[in-house]
Amino acid sequence: MSNSPASAASRHATRLVRIGKIAVGSAAPIVVQSMTNTDTADHIATALQIAQLARAGSELVRITVNNDESAKAVPKIREQLLKMNVDVPIIGDFHYNGHTLLKDNPACAEVLDKYRINPGNVGKGAKRDTQFAAIVEMACKYDKPVRIGVNWGSLDQSVLARMMDDNAARSEPWDAGRVMREALVVSALESAQAAEAVGLGADRIILSCKVSSVQDLIATYRELARRCDYPLHLGLTEAGMGSKGIVASTAALSVLLQEGIGDTIRISLTPEPNGKRTEEVIVAQEILQTMGLRAFTPMVTACPGCGRTTSVFFQELAQSVQEYVREQMPVWREHYDGVENLTLAVMGCVVNGPGESKHANIGISLPGTGETPAAPVYIDGEKAMTLRGDNIANEFRSILDNYVATKYTKKGVAA
Repeated sequence: MSNSPASAASRHATRLVRIGKIAVGSAAPIVVQSMTNTDTADHIATALQIAQLARAGSELVRITVNNDESAKAVPKIREQLLKMNVDVPIIGDFHYNGHTLLKDNPACAEVLDKYRINPGNVGKGAKRDTQFAAIVEMACKYDKPVRIGVNWGSLDQSVLARMMDDNAARSEPWDAGRVMREALVVSALESAQAAEAVGLGADRIILSCKVSSVQDLIATYRELARRCDYPLHLGLTEAGMGSKGIVASTAALSVLLQEGIGDTIRISLTPEPNGKRTEEVIVAQEILQTMGLRAFTPMVTACPGCGRTTSVFFQELAQSVQEYVREQMPVWREHYDGVENLTLAVMGCVVNGPGESKHANIGISLPGTGETPAAPVYIDGEKAMTLRGDNIANEFRSILDNYVATKYTKKGVAA
């Protein structure tokens, strides 16, 4: 019997597309993407939010480019980011007037690392093909990749009408949901073919077909993956706020990722009032890390608590440790190789505490109700010490700092 851990299916084979310094495709790690919600014309606020997202771990950041003011701000945003030593690829999101904005603002067209086009929002009737081609021509001119992002809230109505006519001619018509899903896939694939016909290389195209229903998203991407080898960007559009948005996005994306589908992901959370935009980055990272697909930051295992753990101390310590490793990770990442794979455990009583602690690189088993007031600490499976008193949290963080400094190779230093 093999003791190797279970794993996701092999990645669906897709082409490699380069977006600035980031490679996207099945031969590269799955990439985390996010999007700003600032007024792009305010280049300082937008640059600051891009920097926050990048430092939280977003590897691609998309910005709205919806008017002349925002297009003119893009070079200023890049300049401001360089002053802050932030080098993250920026994606321009275009709807309705992208062909005009790119033509009238060549500096914007040149500075962006990728364009996103929604084929349902590039124009109507005879203008649609001309305006779509104009954006693609700018991508060709400046050697930029393009994401063709179909969304069921703005689906090309001419494609949908054609799919409905085709369905009416079937001897056994499909239900409306299947027709909608087919229209999404066809819109994406036909738009990609049109982009290639204009001159954009197949290795410069990424596709997405976003919906807000979990089951429809899964079914749509399964079909899209079956019919193409373009890299696929995953995201449940308008996922919602708080736990609803997190659960829905996780449910949908985890199924697809487990099947090997998906090359970039974005979690489209509605922020809580005054909430942090970076939450969507953390959720995306945690989905990938808990599935064993990538590692971003040390993960903390903690028990849920029960009648044996009437004290809230283990909860406070678990939260404190989780916050501490996220705060320290930018520094650790800069100085040490592999620290993102570190595992930690903060347990609340003797039932599972010692066992879980031994499975982690560093684990602490706190005393439950009625247990001896002592907290054994395990390092790499062996009991290393016992902590007591009121300073356990600070002492545990010191143990963590010492472990990182002594167990991980400093960057630039030979092992």
